[in-house]
Amino acid sequence: MSDNTIFTGAGVAIVTPMNKDGSVNYDKLGELIEAQIRSGTDALIICGTTGESSTLTDEEHLECIKYAVRKTAGRIPVIAGTGSNDTAYAVEMSKDAEKAGADALLLVTPYYNKTSQRGLAAHFTAIADAVSIPIILYNVPSRTGCKIEISTYKELSKHKNIVAAKEACGDISFIAQLAAETDLTIYSGNDDQVVPIMALGGKGVISVASNIIPKEMHDMTEYALKGDYKKAAEMQLKYLSLLKALFCDVNPIPVKEAMNLMGMEVGKCRLPLVSPEESKIGLIRSELDKFGLLK
Repeated sequence: MSDNTIFTGAGVAIVTPMNKDGSVNYDKLGELIEAQIRSGTDALIICGTTGESSTLTDEEHLECIKYAVRKTAGRIPVIAGTGSNDTAYAVEMSKDAEKAGADALLLVTPYYNKTSQRGLAAHFTAIADAVSIPIILYNVPSRTGCKIEISTYKELSKHKNIVAAKEACGDISFIAQLAAETDLTIYSGNDDQVVPIMALGGKGVISVASNIIPKEMHDMTEYALKGDYKKAAEMQLKYLSLLKALFCDVNPIPVKEAMNLMGMEVGKCRLPLVSPEESKIGLIRSELDKFGLLK
């Protein structure tokens, strides 16, 4: 593994389980982390979008990172989501995550206020200058309204701490260009595009689906890493309908619903996210049943 590769394979974008009163359920988080490691998951991404970082208090956000670092105890890398649309805030959260023992950072593009490409370069550089651990840039324009262009990626890739991209733009041609024109490690940010992105040189996925099928997502990436794209593609296609069901509503609503249907008792999402309507619950239940995942 090269020095700038944080992990290869399937990293889980883990949910943040909640108690009935809406507080973070740390005991359950510990159970989930242990189950992920047992299932072969290659990295733990804590406090990302799937972890409801936008509705965690600063204290909860940092405690989740500290807890994940303690619980994994160096067995797999812990990647902390510390991105923000406020650069100063992201700098402080990133410094705190590094102090807490995170192995790397996941930085989403600024959202709502957005920014220009020059602004993106300045934003990510300010954060990268403030820490000494590796950074994965997260490009998800469908959620943020802000896209990292190739020229900006090229500029940012010169920074010693900016080593990877989580690509969820959905555009395979764009990702091919990114692979051709930079030496960034690329991770799929979309569970339904893992194999095509890895065929272009991607090193794995930061996965929502790994919350419910961790071994399968690990195995899919393992086949691709070994060059067996036939088997990897078979798995990608086999689970395609399940992966689609996990995005029938705003992430992480469906995956938390799925985990609860599987008996994992991860609680509800925090407002403004609410439980899916009955038709979507039916779809999720049907897909889980198809793969023998229901409790």
